[in-house]
Amino acid sequence: MSEKNEVLTYKGLPLVRKDNVVYYGSMEDDYILQMQILETTDLSDLKLATKVSAQLQKTAPDLRPKERIVKKGEFEGFYSALEVGSIWLTRSLKK
Repeated sequence: MSEKNEVLTYKGLPLVRKDNVVYYGSMEDDYILQMQILETTDLSDLKLATKVSAQLQKTAPDLRPKERIVKKGEFEGFYSALEVGSIWLTRSLKK
């Protein structure tokens, strides 16, 4: 990445990571996807996510955390969680 703090995107939406949690989507939209890396394995010098929890959440600030969750699931691997979660998010944003 360059020195400009460019944001990584997937299918046109931003991906932001904080420790073991990755957020997909924009907080300005009605929904966002939160993915938490639960387990990793070492692959050479990289850590590969093997178990990921994904939650489709409403972004309304007036809701309690449990009320924000619309859908959730556990997936084998980060790509599976991101792909299914992106479908959830796309469908929810179209409504």
